[in-house]
Amino acid sequence: MIRVARVGLHHFEEPCISGENGSGTIFFTGCNLRCKFCQNYDISHTNKGIDVTEDELFRLMKHLKAVGAHNINLVTPYIWTDRILPVLKRAKEEIGLPIVWNSSGYETVENLKKLEGIVDIYLPDFKYSQDKLGEEYSGIKNYSDTAFRAISEMRRQHPQDIFDENGMMKEGVIVRHLILPDAVLNTKGVLKKISEIDSNLYVSLMGQYFPTENVTDHPSLKRRITKKEYDECTDYFFKTGLKNGFSQELSSATEEYVPSFDLNILKQILENSKNLDIEF
Repeated sequence: MIRVARVGLHHFEEPCISGENGSGTIFFTGCNLRCKFCQNYDISHTNKGIDVTEDELFRLMKHLKAVGAHNINLVTPYIWTDRILPVLKRAKEEIGLPIVWNSSGYETVENLKKLEGIVDIYLPDFKYSQDKLGEEYSGIKNYSDTAFRAISEMRRQHPQDIFDENGMMKEGVIVRHLILPDAVLNTKGVLKKISEIDSNLYVSLMGQYFPTENVTDHPSLKRRITKKEYDECTDYFFKTGLKNGFSQELSSATEEYVPSFDLNILKQILENSKNLDIEF
């Protein structure tokens, strides 16, 4: 079985991913990181979700196409790779939408090679250039080198970013980085490392951090980032030689942009998707 926490159209991804109709997101339960500040804590740190079969997962992808999704966006799929791979191969052949791999960046090259020719768009995080922050905030070691190798492999698979006539990405890589409070040097290190992979990579520099209830007492994580911090990071973006990117209004640092993980809605979608059923 595969555990899923949410399925639906999401309008708050990068413009070339969400478009007008929305990105067809499938949020998987669990994550290989344990970030203290995670804004999807309910599903990443707990077991919240519904178990689905491979056939049911395929039906959910068909549902997303039926409601107009621009793509199939797999959110935190890494730990489920081997289970969902047969579904992705079928979706690649039968659904005809770009498949987006939306991950933490903390993954192995070996695992990514399983996805070659199947995943159309990689949407990884690059969270830390300073491994001490990876250890403190996410409980993992060697994040920086691991993410560097992973994103380098993603770029090898998709050396060019391809868009359609409406500006929607069809193939390519977008690297996301969430700026954290008191961590400008960490962000600068991340931007430098991304530029070393390919200065043409698209980078989404996110200012949407807000403190969840789990970090309200943390000396750094208890506050949002400042405009000064964000501006210093965006200025450094250009100093690295990076050319392509997305910025974000600091007003996005609010809980209202966090998706709802209402399992009753998911159950209803799953039930309704039986009308789209085809045996796996």
